Amino acid sequence: MLLAIDWSVAGIKTLQFIMSFSILVVLHELGHFIPARWFKCRVEKFYLFFNPWFSLWKTTKGETEYGLGWIPFGGYVKIAGMIDESMDKDQLKLPPKPDEFRAKKAWQRLIIMIGGVVVNVILAIVIFIGIMWVWGEEYLPAKNLKYGIVADSLGKQIGLKDGDYILKVGDTELKNAFKTAGQIIVNEAKSITISRDGQESQIMLPDSLIRQLNKSKGEDFVDIRIPGIILDFQKGFNAEKEGLKKGDQIIGVDSSGFLYFHDFIKIIKQKANTTIHLKVLRNQTDTLIIPVTVNDKGKIGVVFDLNPSNLGFKLETKKYSFIEAVPAGFKMCWSTLGHYLTGIKQLFTGQAKASESLGSVISIGGLFPGVWDWQAFWQLTAIFSIVLAFMNILPIPALDGGHALFTIVEMISGRKPSDKFMEYAQMVGMILLLGLMSYALGLDFLRLFK
Repeated sequence: MLLAIDWSVAGIKTLQFIMSFSILVVLHELGHFIPARWFKCRVEKFYLFFNPWFSLWKTTKGETEYGLGWIPFGGYVKIAGMIDESMDKDQLKLPPKPDEFRAKKAWQRLIIMIGGVVVNVILAIVIFIGIMWVWGEEYLPAKNLKYGIVADSLGKQIGLKDGDYILKVGDTELKNAFKTAGQIIVNEAKSITISRDGQESQIMLPDSLIRQLNKSKGEDFVDIRIPGIILDFQKGFNAEKEGLKKGDQIIGVDSSGFLYFHDFIKIIKQKANTTIHLKVLRNQTDTLIIPVTVNDKGKIGVVFDLNPSNLGFKLETKKYSFIEAVPAGFKMCWSTLGHYLTGIKQLFTGQAKASESLGSVISIGGLFPGVWDWQAFWQLTAIFSIVLAFMNILPIPALDGGHALFTIVEMISGRKPSDKFMEYAQMVGMILLLGLMSYALGLDFLRLFK
């Protein structure tokens, strides 16, 4: 399994994840730290990542110890007089001091507790505004597909065929052909409208489709149909020495003729450990027959050009001025939150399963591209910031939302929960969170070994 991992790609993904996660955690904790200092609370520690037993780095400035932990599951600020994940009970045995969290007014404690969530929401909005301003929105309209779609297993099950054009998902026009499966999941669509051989028709979607798309992450539904044009060659193969050249379009294997990349992939898998005769179109004028060796894994060592722009597809880009980017960024933020809430709802309605959807830092890190892409980096960082805000505001003990809920109850009832109650609530919350994190990590390890 370890030998099958492309470590250069894994390294780039890991670096992007660490950078993104560090930005989110540091700013989230600053959201607690700054109002705590405003209200003159003593902040004892400010840490990126958790540091049981030892720290990778630490320094003390003023009354606060700043440090870097070794468990990359988050971070924390330790505010004096607050029951948190440090479970420091000694200070609670003494009467509250004026610079402790528990000595502050309820509204001040509430602001301190929700500060991290507020910062994460603001960060997501700012990033989305920046993305709209700098890059705009690039998409491939379904009408601009030159060769239609290629239907994979799920697509064929519902009645799609290679060469179809998907025009609508439900009653909504399919704006971006790259996001067909995602739009079906988010809209919980009951039908799609297609064009086949110039005729429009509607395909009704089975109730089980969303569940299957969630399970496969949409990877076995539909793709864009493209020609098989060689971009480059992999090391350790003889395809280039055997006569293939960059820019060649593969249009046949032995007696099988075709025009598209996916057809070649299906055929070549059945030709392991053989010598095949490739029919190639060179310079769009010359047709050649070239013998090529296939290895035991059904590969010949060519890299195909999968960039739609290079292949003549007309991608469209919507540009925004800064003024226009502001409402567009807000809209993208709320849309992202809405999509996430739809995913949560589908866990409870049976359209998704936790064992298939839940993941730890391994799954999250795997979402980053294998090459450095600033637009993708900031897009994912903004999405994770919204997810982090939502997760933290849930009314679960040990999360910001749990502390905020107890404080709101106190403000309404006029009665403050006892330190002993808060201590037990924190313990229950920590057990729940650690159990969930362990479960998610276990699922990821199972997926890796599979």
